Amino acid sequence: MANETIEPRRPKKIRRIQIGFNVLAQIILILFLAAMVNSIAFKHYQRWDFSRDQKYALSDKTKRFLRTIKGKMRIIVFFSPSTPIAADVQTLLTEYQYAAKGKIDIEYIDPERNLSRAKEIFDKYKVVSDESLLVIDYEGRNKTVKASEMADVDQSGMGFGEGPRVTAFKGEQAITSAMMDLVEGKKNALGYVLGHKEPPLSENSTISVLKTFIENENIKFQELNLFDVETVPAELKTIVVIGPQYDFSDREMKLLRDFWDKQGRILLLLDPGAKTSKLDAFLNELGVKVNDDRLMIFLRTGIQEMALTRDVQAHFLGGSPITKRLADVRALFFGGTSSLTLEPDRVRAANIRIEPLIQAEKGYFAEKDYNTDDQAKFQTDAKKAGASPTIGASIEKGGSADERVQVNSSRLVVVSNATFVQDNAVTQDQQALDFVSGSVNWLLSREQLIGIAPKIPKPLTFSLNEDALRNLRWIVLVLMPLVFAALGTAVWWKRRV
Repeated sequence: MANETIEPRRPKKIRRIQIGFNVLAQIILILFLAAMVNSIAFKHYQRWDFSRDQKYALSDKTKRFLRTIKGKMRIIVFFSPSTPIAADVQTLLTEYQYAAKGKIDIEYIDPERNLSRAKEIFDKYKVVSDESLLVIDYEGRNKTVKASEMADVDQSGMGFGEGPRVTAFKGEQAITSAMMDLVEGKKNALGYVLGHKEPPLSENSTISVLKTFIENENIKFQELNLFDVETVPAELKTIVVIGPQYDFSDREMKLLRDFWDKQGRILLLLDPGAKTSKLDAFLNELGVKVNDDRLMIFLRTGIQEMALTRDVQAHFLGGSPITKRLADVRALFFGGTSSLTLEPDRVRAANIRIEPLIQAEKGYFAEKDYNTDDQAKFQTDAKKAGASPTIGASIEKGGSADERVQVNSSRLVVVSNATFVQDNAVTQDQQALDFVSGSVNWLLSREQLIGIAPKIPKPLTFSLNEDALRNLRWIVLVLMPLVFAALGTAVWWKRRV
């Protein structure tokens, strides 16, 4: 036993290669699991809106509609950063992308910085507005939605140095309505009446800008010559008459009355210089009398100098769905303009409602002897001028005064000036295009009443009673300074010790 020797234990070999492979495998497994978790979270996640007024939360109707989209939809956003709702629109479109689950692609273009790209897209989609807007493209069809259609903006504080204030954000209402029009795929057709020396629909026409602007609303123009048809085609629910230089024949007037009686829709822009007595008589039957006069006003050009002008500055009245967004907006009506006399009481028994749309500014007078050069007579008549004349009105037969109630009806919009929609006028005055667009959409029953309410900003307010104010005073003046004093004292004491 004593001779036995104890052999020293050999240390085990450290298998560094095996340990290295194990560590590497663990790292790869952790990275793989992290990538899988992120991938699943990226594709399958949920969003909640905990904001107080849920400004960007989409309605159930919009979400249901987005699930029905089959193809790919593209949205090109042309918004200047200075637009009051630029951030709101960008956040809202993010919600659209999430709800559509990959069916919507969005491209943002700053028209003030990326000029070449903006011009390329403008030329492709024939954009004629200089307003901030977005273009929605779906299966070869496109529609524009302007910033003014997505918000109600209060500019009353501009005179006091304040910026514009958004009173209601209607982005979801406008965007979803435009998407619905595109997905439906059917362009609404307007019958454009020809045969009385109206402006043609050719590229060199005097209304080419208007034609392009309306066609961007998913609407197409279809030429209509009442001499060549037995009745207005059934696919035409609305017809447009712009500046006829000759009166309609008895046969044409019969077709027009039959169309009206069958709940037809008519946009009628009259040239006062043309003698259209039969058209005037038709309007008179509906309670609107076209007067044989011209609107004029004396403008001061110097200390003792006055100039007579026949170009009319007028404002839109906000009592109608057509002009609700244009309320109190001013526009110029070049050339001759006559006054309209509205007689709603005379036709009320026939279930006809008349609404004034456009009114001349204060100071304009309707001159019956407009062909004379007697300036003294004009000045005398100007002093006798009464209320501001009306130059535009809407007529509806069989409808409902409640905008929320959709009832089939005959509708007509008349303006006693046809030159305000010509290219040389609309390039200076965007309001004319907006008015015609609103008129056409009203005639087509596309008031965008799709059950999506605008989001009204709600300011956060605190109501403090006398006791709460007293407590707040003690907190601010005593408690908060004591907290910092105690912290300072503690630090001083610790360093001293």
